[in-house]
Amino acid sequence: MHIEPGIVNGAKIALSFATAAGAAGVTLKLGWEALRSGGLTSLVTRSAMATAAVFSFFQLLPHYPVGVSEVHFILGSTLFLLLGAAPAALGLALGLLLQGLFFAPLDLPQYFINVTTLLVPLFALKALAARIIAPGTAYVDLKYSQALALSTAYQGGVVAWVAFWAFYGQGFGAFASVASFGAAYMLVVAIEPLVDLAVLAGAKSLRGLDRTGLVTPRLYNAA
Repeated sequence: MHIEPGIVNGAKIALSFATAAGAAGVTLKLGWEALRSGGLTSLVTRSAMATAAVFSFFQLLPHYPVGVSEVHFILGSTLFLLLGAAPAALGLALGLLLQGLFFAPLDLPQYFINVTTLLVPLFALKALAARIIAPGTAYVDLKYSQALALSTAYQGGVVAWVAFWAFYGQGFGAFASVASFGAAYMLVVAIEPLVDLAVLAGAKSLRGLDRTGLVTPRLYNAA
């Protein structure tokens, strides 16, 4: 989901400042809600865990360039289900920044483009979760169909934003590259729901975690 350098150039990059600012505003709102419900220590700890996880996902897991971007296993739905929306958002933003600073400085000019691509689908995922997961259901009790819907929504959002940036920067001449990127991302869509269910199954056997502040309260408790 890292837009290749040169896809969006010059004054057009200014749009990403506005989209990233909007995403930052939503993240701050979610952070305030998490702070009020779980306290500062829990929010900071979960955000640090998410940041370390995202950095590892981007740097250590297999990733390869396809078309206008790169295919990554972002595991955004996994972070959301385990840690909550605010820590996941902060972790995605900070993990991406750390990777750029230490390993991919050429990606830094596209940081606001890429952070928008990561965060806006997460907010859509949160809204979808509120619609398809009944208030009486803890996340550890999700069905495969629900995990698939959440992962597909997140990854579909990533692909949609990559397509937007490519068409915005290069016009519809980028169609073939966008199509190849979207097709390659189907591998991620196929794998991530299985990862979600495996992680949730593991969490289900560790119910003592609900008292540690290391996971989102919704992981074990009904809303």
